[in-house]
Amino acid sequence: MKITIIASIALTIFAVGIAMTLSLPSAGETEPTQEPAPALEEPPPLEELMPIFARADSDVMLRVLLDGNIIEMSMERYLIGVVAAEMPALFELHALKAQSVAARTDALHKMHVTPKQNHPEADVCGDFRCCVAFKSDDVLRERWDDDYVHHMTRIIDAVTGTDGVFMTYRGAPILAVFHSSSAGMTETSGNVWVQDKPYLKSVVSPETPELVPGFIQTVTMSREEFIETALAGHPYAVFGDDRELWITDITHTESGRVAYLSLGGVRIRGIQLRAMFGLRSAAVSVEMTGDEVTFTTMGYGHGVGMSQFGANIMAQNGMTYREILRAYYTGIEFAEPAQPAL
Repeated sequence: MKITIIASIALTIFAVGIAMTLSLPSAGETEPTQEPAPALEEPPPLEELMPIFARADSDVMLRVLLDGNIIEMSMERYLIGVVAAEMPALFELHALKAQSVAARTDALHKMHVTPKQNHPEADVCGDFRCCVAFKSDDVLRERWDDDYVHHMTRIIDAVTGTDGVFMTYRGAPILAVFHSSSAGMTETSGNVWVQDKPYLKSVVSPETPELVPGFIQTVTMSREEFIETALAGHPYAVFGDDRELWITDITHTESGRVAYLSLGGVRIRGIQLRAMFGLRSAAVSVEMTGDEVTFTTMGYGHGVGMSQFGANIMAQNGMTYREILRAYYTGIEFAEPAQPAL
């Protein structure tokens, strides 16, 4: 399937400042008078921060399920809400651009390749457990407060700076999944989900504990809590006096994540272990000491596709958004408007 988005592109991002005036005493006053501080000027409407010329994304409409309501909006508005929700606004510009292209590609994949069965009446939703996260302009104004104009201008720059660009494999938009951070390598899609996509292979990713906050996390629980949680998911598991037999036969994928293990004699996948105990990733090790069980994880998320922190590190090292995306999605091509976006 070939999807063509044609539009003339003229990108004009201008900075918007917020003026603040200080009140001073009048001449001739014998004592300083404390005047109330003037209220800060309200940030301008989102429309005033947008470039003034036509863009491809503004012509593509999609139906978004938000809080039980279906709202029709342009691809451009949708991407602004997604990028702002999914990636810190202060990440490097080319990381934000990579996120914009991944989110645009993901939306087009859901619209034209594999519609979501969870909400056939809508193209996408704002629930990250189903599609991807989305934040409205009102929520972003409250969250960013005085930094709204600065942060929003960066998000707009990333979205309009990649206007209409999306990733394809054999002519169709790819399933452009992403996650927070990887433990040195991303994961092959078939190790997490049923289908193995040729462009979602395990690749090297540059995260380290020094570069990613909270990269290494531990979850410690009592012996009783561990057994109770395990039995809730697998009631036929057996946990005897020998704790060495509680978790055995661990195998790993090529990325270093747990592939399979035996939990109390029951064979499960590493992703099941992660879900059962609420772990940040399947890149996990287990230690049993005294009456406690400790899980230590590296990275955050399913590990498939683009790592957001990895993309930011790559951008800091001078890589462009196209180079970042080619590094994470194997063998992809870029489709774009008639005139390439800058």
